Amino acid sequence: MGGRPETFMGLSGLGDLVLSATSPSSRNFAFGQKLGRGGSLQTLLAPGMPLVEGVATARPLLARGQKHGVEMPIATTVLAVLDSAMSPAAAIDQLMNRPLGPERK
Repeated sequence: MGGRPETFMGLSGLGDLVLSATSPSSRNFAFGQKLGRGGSLQTLLAPGMPLVEGVATARPLLARGQKHGVEMPIATTVLAVLDSAMSPAAAIDQLMNRPLGPERK
């Protein structure tokens, strides 16, 4: 879709991804951690709580991936948790036990 490797490898690409995925300072990470520990979506998204961009972008991200034929198992599973169609524990189990694909061999 026109992305360049050097853009991804910079601070705004890989750096932001690493921070978002590993740091309690990241609002998305902190939100996911609280949700995984049993926090309710309604409480975590209540007025006055920190803005969590990942919640609002999960559905459009998955739609874009589907439009371009990109399999997105993590995004699919995150959206299922956000939609209360799957528990966080079931999501982990599903992702960790999915069949091997090219990215996992």
